[in-house]
Amino acid sequence: MNPTLTRTWSAILFDLDGTITDSAPAITSSLARTFALLGRPVPSDHDLLEYVGPPLISAFQDYAGMSPEEAAAAVLVYRSEYHGAAALDTAVYPGIAGLLERISEAGIPLALATSKPEQQAIDILTHFDLNRFFTVTVGASTDGSRITKADIVAEALRRLGETGADVTTAVLVGDRSHDVVGAAANNVPAILVEWGYGSPAEAADAFAIVHSTDRLGKLLLG
Repeated sequence: MNPTLTRTWSAILFDLDGTITDSAPAITSSLARTFALLGRPVPSDHDLLEYVGPPLISAFQDYAGMSPEEAAAAVLVYRSEYHGAAALDTAVYPGIAGLLERISEAGIPLALATSKPEQQAIDILTHFDLNRFFTVTVGASTDGSRITKADIVAEALRRLGETGADVTTAVLVGDRSHDVVGAAANNVPAILVEWGYGSPAEAADAFAIVHSTDRLGKLLLG
């Protein structure tokens, strides 16, 4: 391991979709139904993957050319399609549960920082019995007041700090460029995982890129 990448982290933030869970099939199928219900052409499966990870209200504008008002309406339709059993039709990536347990046992505070609605994220962690590893869980607010990754990371750091956790040397683990940008806005380095939904170009400004949970564990725990 490159010694310049060895750090002692005081807190670790994890993204959810594409980092902890392989949720693309459930998300893209719900998105396809959303486009159909809106009377819009349904993007290809490949193009729908672009929507997995970023805040949806931004994704609808960036990838589908919707106005802010159209995007807000599309998010409401999507949420009506992606809930309950549909939202839980996902899987935890191999090795992730064990890594989260090791981090927890090492006494390093863990936070979830996801663009998913917060309660939905809590439900998914609970479904897979992963909630016990996290000190705080932060997601997007349903009222639109917290939707950017920068705001979500900031809130995760704030809540961790309120528990007495040291957040001076925190790191975020994610899979998309918006994870890197959101972390950087809070002076937090980002490690990107290759098993998620991002492209190599999205990792240009990442602190590190990892291809396996073993490698990620070494960067996080030494």
